[in-house]
Amino acid sequence: MTRTAENHTTEPSAIPQATRTFILAGGCFWCLDAVYRKIRGVTDVVSGYIGGHTPDPAYLEVCAGTTGHAEAVAVTFDPVTVPEDVVLDIFFATHDPTTLNRQGYDVGTQYRSAMFYVDDEQEELFRTAIERNQDNWSAPIVTQVTRAPRFHEAEEVHQDFYARNPWEGYCQVIINPKLAKARKYYSQWLVD
Repeated sequence: MTRTAENHTTEPSAIPQATRTFILAGGCFWCLDAVYRKIRGVTDVVSGYIGGHTPDPAYLEVCAGTTGHAEAVAVTFDPVTVPEDVVLDIFFATHDPTTLNRQGYDVGTQYRSAMFYVDDEQEELFRTAIERNQDNWSAPIVTQVTRAPRFHEAEEVHQDFYARNPWEGYCQVIINPKLAKARKYYSQWLVD
């Protein structure tokens, strides 16, 4: 039991918890955006760019590999509804963290597997998630874990791309199999 400022007692589960945000890169941000929007407890997903040297990156520059940025998503979620470990395990299940600077046909540092932490607690969570998920892969996980620099929100056309373009070829061939993996392994965490 926890005592509140008004001198009332409440169960710990009744105390509102703050949301958490993880910044994750695992290939094209359209894929992670589509997956995380289907997860119960995720309250926001923002596609963007992080980890480069250009002050105001734009999509075509990032895709050309000239800015040093990775395509990434900022995933905000309620850890009471979906545990942090589940959010991170979904990340490792829906992209290949063993390929350096590549996800399928997408090649370059902009498609690297990376996790960007904001404090020591997040760094530890990320490193523990790598260790926990290594047994699921025959090759070593090469996911970078680095302190988060500025996150740049991508252009509006890239936000919730899959929902707005479900019949586009990339969505059908690349994103749909990732959503199928999420359904296969994490169906209990998916929204209808």
